[in-house]
Amino acid sequence: MATIRCTTAQAIVRYLSNQFTEVDGKRVPLFPGVYGIFGHGNVTCLGEALEAAQDVLPTWRGQNEQSMAFAAVGFAKAMVRRQIMVVTASIGPGTTNLLTAAGVAHTSRLPLLMICGDSFARRHPDPVMQQVEHFNDPTQTVNDAFKAVSRYWDRITYPEQILSSLPQAVATLLDPGDCGPAFIGVCQDVQEMAWDYPEEFFTPRLHLMPRPRPDRQLLARAVACLKQAKRPLIISGGGVRYSQAEAELAQFAQAHGIPVVETIAGKGAFTHDDPIHCGPIGILGSTSANALAAEADVVIAVGTRLMDFVTGSWTVFDRNAQFIALNAARFDAHKHFAIPLECDAREGITELDTALGDWKATDSWLEKGRREFAKWNELIAARQERTVAEGDPTYAQVIGVVNAAAAAEDYIISAAGGLPGELVKGWRVKNPGTFDCEFGFSCMGYELSAGWGVAMAEQDRDVFVMIGDGTYMMMNSDIYSSVLSGHKFILLVCDNGGYAVINRLQNAKGGASFNNLLKDCRVQEPFHVDFVAHAQSMGALARKVSSLDELEEAISWAKGNDRTTVISIATHPFDWTPGDAWWDVGVPEVSARDSVNKAREEHVKGRLAQRVGI
Repeated sequence: MATIRCTTAQAIVRYLSNQFTEVDGKRVPLFPGVYGIFGHGNVTCLGEALEAAQDVLPTWRGQNEQSMAFAAVGFAKAMVRRQIMVVTASIGPGTTNLLTAAGVAHTSRLPLLMICGDSFARRHPDPVMQQVEHFNDPTQTVNDAFKAVSRYWDRITYPEQILSSLPQAVATLLDPGDCGPAFIGVCQDVQEMAWDYPEEFFTPRLHLMPRPRPDRQLLARAVACLKQAKRPLIISGGGVRYSQAEAELAQFAQAHGIPVVETIAGKGAFTHDDPIHCGPIGILGSTSANALAAEADVVIAVGTRLMDFVTGSWTVFDRNAQFIALNAARFDAHKHFAIPLECDAREGITELDTALGDWKATDSWLEKGRREFAKWNELIAARQERTVAEGDPTYAQVIGVVNAAAAAEDYIISAAGGLPGELVKGWRVKNPGTFDCEFGFSCMGYELSAGWGVAMAEQDRDVFVMIGDGTYMMMNSDIYSSVLSGHKFILLVCDNGGYAVINRLQNAKGGASFNNLLKDCRVQEPFHVDFVAHAQSMGALARKVSSLDELEEAISWAKGNDRTTVISIATHPFDWTPGDAWWDVGVPEVSARDSVNKAREEHVKGRLAQRVGI
């Protein structure tokens, strides 16, 4: 057997460099690059190997490990899981900084490969710097924390272990039903060790995405169920986008007269004005989608894990509604006693379409959806109207201006705070695949870093990132990263004086405003950060605006700029677009505050409407 002698670190880099996939019919690297911050746990061996391979596997340096991994997740989403970025960190705090981003990738079923240092396998120098010690288990390190947020986890203690570990990690990253983050910890001394690796291990390999098809018996059961339906409803989730099944689902829904509503992750599979589109569903959703859900007798859930913000904590559906779940993940397909079709969304829709033949729901049902959606559109239009009033503009108005200025191919990103609700409700998608609201983990800080990652996807479009002032303060260093690397995005900072949306929830459940808005915190004197000066200090272009007309002008200016541009605008902290879905959160059973006791009483009544597990 022909062999190549190299270190474990060199072998890892060489293997990754020889993995390929297809994007739009073109052969491209499966791993197009690495985000890396080096420390003593990865610089001397893995760093040396990456330096030698930088022409085929470029390394990009971030400012924070967590934000680098957010960028990798944003990149994977923009590439609909067809290409995957690698992230490397040192040991100890450098590695644990990745935990939050791994949680995002795990929750949202997105591929992320993390390769990090670990303690010495031989233990001769123990304890080393940044090594936590478990007195009862010397094999345990901080890397074990990643078991809770990884789909695949391994620790390399012998050079030859990567022969089986790396292919299994890649298989996990590409598995449509088990997709998520893969973590590999490589002991520092093992990184340096040389071994005679089989030459075949480094043979270039082309990976094609598997598309599992539904079981025939269960498909027949789903068809029989649908043919008895009077008011069927399709919920389009993120899996529709990852399967690239938008056209097939639209054709299916149109042919069979079934209205389609979207989840948060699924928003963007259809243009806003598609004739079968009836709006987003759930707590961040529309009155139109929720009205249809309340009457639907059969619900076809395609590529969604049915989180509480989609289901209104399981209050938006009729208790007797039957679910049919098309999902590549077995776990998701079996929720709420659904007829489980474990399959790729595109393949499942196509086979269901064929099996249904010319069956069609009554025309009046889809027409009802269109009437309800028209009323919802009127409400949003009124909310976004540029009225002349005292006070700061609302989120809805700001979004209306940005949406109107964005080109059809431009990309919008949000994740936490008040903007996800306002964007899911009010953003009119002009082109499929241009909307990213990371609400599975709803992670503050994802947005700005993801903007850097999405800009790296090298698609000819502007990337808009919308965040609040609280998120900006939490994580902003990738403004600097994007300027350094030349990957431009446009950042809109809506400054409402703190964590306004959580203050809203606090008040809604009877609580006093406390520790959310700056004015309600333990501070000497609340003041607003000069986001323009701060962004400019990191090399970005920046401008503060005070009106919607100025905002419109600033967006035009930003689109013409050659680098990341930041626009700051003060926004109203209390004026929100209404929603009608209920959300189950903890409300104190006993309180000294009458408003909390009243909220508790109302909340208990709300729980009576929940569909419990079936």
